[in-house]
Amino acid sequence: MTDTSNTRPADREAQAPRQSRLLRLMRYLPLIAPVLLWAVPYWVLLHTGQHWSLPVTLVGTALFALGLVGMPLAMARGHGRRQQDWAAIVGDTLLGSSWVLFTWSVLFGVLLRLALTVADVGDGQDRARIVTWAVLGVTAVLLAWGYGEARRVPRVRHLDVQLPRLGAGLDGLRVVLITDTHYGPLDRARWSARVCETVNTLEADLVCHTGDIADGTAERRRAQAAPLGTVRATRARVYVTGNHEYYSEAQGWVDLMDELGWEPLRNRHLLLERGGDTLVVAGVDDVTAESSGLAGHRAHLAGALNGADPDLPVLLLAHQPKFVDRAAADGIDLQLSGHTHGGQIWPFHHLVRIDQPALAGLSRHGARTLLYTSRGTGFWGPPFRVFAPSEITLLVLRSPHLPTSP
Repeated sequence: MTDTSNTRPADREAQAPRQSRLLRLMRYLPLIAPVLLWAVPYWVLLHTGQHWSLPVTLVGTALFALGLVGMPLAMARGHGRRQQDWAAIVGDTLLGSSWVLFTWSVLFGVLLRLALTVADVGDGQDRARIVTWAVLGVTAVLLAWGYGEARRVPRVRHLDVQLPRLGAGLDGLRVVLITDTHYGPLDRARWSARVCETVNTLEADLVCHTGDIADGTAERRRAQAAPLGTVRATRARVYVTGNHEYYSEAQGWVDLMDELGWEPLRNRHLLLERGGDTLVVAGVDDVTAESSGLAGHRAHLAGALNGADPDLPVLLLAHQPKFVDRAAADGIDLQLSGHTHGGQIWPFHHLVRIDQPALAGLSRHGARTLLYTSRGTGFWGPPFRVFAPSEITLLVLRSPHLPTSP
């Protein structure tokens, strides 16, 4: 468990300008990223001393040119106004493939080449060709493995979480977290049903979905989301919006989840009682809600806790981990979040860390607040997960208080 409570104010002030500069740089990534993703592997694999024959060079150049032009075009048709699923699948697959190819071209183009040079393996051409085949081989293996990881039913991650203010009557409360299902262009209705079957084996008291249900409107992805209506919980099924709902008519998703028997916690709470003790289960809209322009949609923690006894422990659902700053200031006991996907495709997690205070797992923020960040149940965009496995999370809440004898 990571403890962030001892970060000094001076350190935070020093980090702020660096993060601001990085965030400004991120705005230009959509323009420069496609060029870098294809140009760097092109140069490393074809033009760093390999001396390939002319036909090989021409075929390689044509393939990279197709990728450079085709990927942005496909993504524009797939994720723009036309919303063509086939184009989104092509564009997303090319994006994930180019990211893996770029990563290993950089790593092997520097580190492997250096190691071969130090070991005096072959001449310059031999070393260049070894790097090329190593990059292509590792990329192919990781993409095949990553595709299987993305499409599989997630493993269940089980952990006990002690909350100092949790009453003895609530000890052992079973909370299941799914998030970032991202139903989308690839039809995953069968996968969705199998995920829900797995959730039902966990005998949950409370099942939570912390947003990013899908990429697309509720009407368009209804068939994939429908199995969520089969999820069972002894107490409640609760849901909060993620940022992707606000790209796809968020109110439609709120209405559909309500129709499927889930309680949308839109800046409100419910009380979960057992054994004479009570837990406040609260939820807020995603932090992007207010800028969406939808009336009444915003992340409003005070509204979510309005009327709740301040002496009761609070479990808060908030899609993005960075909401934890507000949660910690308000003394929330446990926040459940998703959004990060654990980076999804290594080493993208380094970019995620620029924007979020936690990547995955349990972390402490301030004197009281714990944050659990899920790596997500599905995947966004590229159908790959590399060194960032998906998860269904079972959190068993523990009380430090022993039950009183009768």
